[in-house]
Amino acid sequence: MDAERDRPEDGHGRRFRRRSETGSLTSAPPLTRRELRAAREAALQEEADREAAERERAAREVMTRRAAAHQAAQEAAARVAAARPAPPAKRSRNRRPVVAPDPMPPGAPTILTVCTGNICRSPLAEVLLSARLAPLGVHVHSAGTHALVGAGMPEDARLVARARHAHEADIAAHRARSLREPMVLESDLVLTMTQEQRGFAAQLVPNRLHRIFPVREFARAARDLPDAEIRRLAATGGDDPRARLGAVIMAIAERRGTVSADDDVLDPYRQGTQAYETSAAQLDPALDEVERVVRVALDAAALG
Repeated sequence: MDAERDRPEDGHGRRFRRRSETGSLTSAPPLTRRELRAAREAALQEEADREAAERERAAREVMTRRAAAHQAAQEAAARVAAARPAPPAKRSRNRRPVVAPDPMPPGAPTILTVCTGNICRSPLAEVLLSARLAPLGVHVHSAGTHALVGAGMPEDARLVARARHAHEADIAAHRARSLREPMVLESDLVLTMTQEQRGFAAQLVPNRLHRIFPVREFARAARDLPDAEIRRLAATGGDDPRARLGAVIMAIAERRGTVSADDDVLDPYRQGTQAYETSAAQLDPALDEVERVVRVALDAAALG
């Protein structure tokens, strides 16, 4: 009877016997505490290894998507460059006016900001640029490549926008919407938050690639362009504000440097208040540069 009680259980309260090397049934000794602890640690390690492998797989997928988007953008740029007619031979020493190849119809200059969900980064850029450029008659709007359609700005995004003097009415009115081809076509300048989003927008309208920039890349390309040169370029567009801005944008597009992931603005979604502050801090100097370029190009004083 004691031998029966000493038999190990199978997990369901049933006793069992283990066969010896000779084939006869023998009682299996119970696992020691050390063996149980080792078994638990092995199971936990196995689970940790699976999770690490899953994270690595997800990271590879993200890198693959980014590489594909970058390749698509490069191919779109090559198609635009191939379709662009060769410049005519110089007839004089005077420089030809810089004219955008797709002149916009008369009207208010329009800037489109783009991110993923259209609730954090692009609406923040929208309301900040709108507060600065609305007095110049510039229309600023935003959209998302994978928008949370109908959603407003999270409270953390609202806080950083208020701290930077965005208009409360613009903050409250924002509702996320999906990026569509007509939005790109109607915009003089498209500012994305990442290189991947630039590729997405360029795939929608490849012949507008010269008007689509990651916002920090635009700032980097424009940084060394002095105000006097911006005024000179803008003057080649005459009195039409969209033509003036288009001439400057074309010149900045020709100054593009190497593509860099460092141009991406951090996505703060669900990462806490500090992430929103970090993301906004990355946007601030880029938006300052956008404001400078647009303000100088459209400044009434420059028109004289």
